[in-house]
Amino acid sequence: MQIRLWDNNLKVRLLGEALFNMLFWMYFPFITVYFGAALGNHIAGILMTVPPIFSIIGSLLGGALADRLGRRPIMLLGASLQTVMFALFALSPSHWIDYAAFIGIGFGGAIYRPASSAMVADLVPVQERRQVFATFTTANNLGAVLGPALGAIFFFQYRQELLWSCSFVLLIYFIAIYFIVHETLPAPAKSVEPTGSGSIRQAFKEQWKGYGIIFRDKVFLVYILAGIFALVTIMQLDLYLAVYVIDYVPSQALFSWNGHSLMLSSTEILGWVLGLNGLLFVLFILPVTKWFRNWKERDVFVLSSLLSGVGTFALGLNTNIWFLFFVTIIFTFGEIVRSPVTQSFISRYAPEHARGQYMGADSLQFTIGRFLAPVTVFLSSWLPPMGIFSIILISACISVVLYILLFRMYVEEKDAA
Repeated sequence: MQIRLWDNNLKVRLLGEALFNMLFWMYFPFITVYFGAALGNHIAGILMTVPPIFSIIGSLLGGALADRLGRRPIMLLGASLQTVMFALFALSPSHWIDYAAFIGIGFGGAIYRPASSAMVADLVPVQERRQVFATFTTANNLGAVLGPALGAIFFFQYRQELLWSCSFVLLIYFIAIYFIVHETLPAPAKSVEPTGSGSIRQAFKEQWKGYGIIFRDKVFLVYILAGIFALVTIMQLDLYLAVYVIDYVPSQALFSWNGHSLMLSSTEILGWVLGLNGLLFVLFILPVTKWFRNWKERDVFVLSSLLSGVGTFALGLNTNIWFLFFVTIIFTFGEIVRSPVTQSFISRYAPEHARGQYMGADSLQFTIGRFLAPVTVFLSSWLPPMGIFSIILISACISVVLYILLFRMYVEEKDAA
């Protein structure tokens, strides 16, 4: 499905999210390091487990309201909250207000995402969704190419200017959503008339009751659990990987010529690794999505977990910069093959009238994974790097087993129906 044929809603989102993600990747990979330097790694590891709790609440709330109030108003709510929180971060006089603003940014993003994903599913035919989701992932990762390398400089030296830029871009995006984006809530969802609609309390009780039905879906629960263990591995890119590179990887030459060499510090090496990760996403997510178009979803999920687990584990085997680049390619391809398949799977699995709620519940694998992933940073105060990388590999292997179980249950459920 060519971009020129897309609905204007999707075109606005593609451009807006791409611009914001450019700035996002200039600050986010360094947040753990920032709080670790200010408060200590063990405290930073504990603190990084709290924002995902708010993200869980935001995702469930955003998904429920997206099915009740529509996609557009919830996207506006999420974007406006993020705008305000970035401004607060820029004005903050203390690390604790920084931390509160960081939580608020995550909460606003969590409210926004289920409605945003549901809008794609509303507008795109089933057979085209994997490709469209892959295009969004490409756009979102364009910023990941240059963002980390620039962020290694701007976040630590020009942090206020960077945060104000994020706030300004989000304000422009909010205005674009308000004036250009139209509502896409499907007719089946509009036709659902909740009882006691005049009572806000009753309305929320009905939404949480809907989530209760979702969480009694055994196939969906195994899917979420498998995703959590897979993402604990993938999310180490901006958590333990950042700590490991800065603490254990020495400054070294990227290359030498005629007696001269380009020396990189540990922080700059981290920026290059993250930049390579983003570059691979931009260059390969669309081709990889086509290559694996005819693969079974189960095989794609299993391959993803194996590549990300083995690649991340291998990081601890050598600190040479070119070896780090090589294993970065391995675990990045694990992430690349997974991304569009996850979104297309849940958009197909979810019933149309509850698509927003399923998208919100689907994001639990990311928020719970984000909650558990910083445990590696916390444990790093007591365990050596290979101990941490072994835990990460075990998590990936558990996800492989759960994905195999998931699709066995899924096939049995379809056969029974």
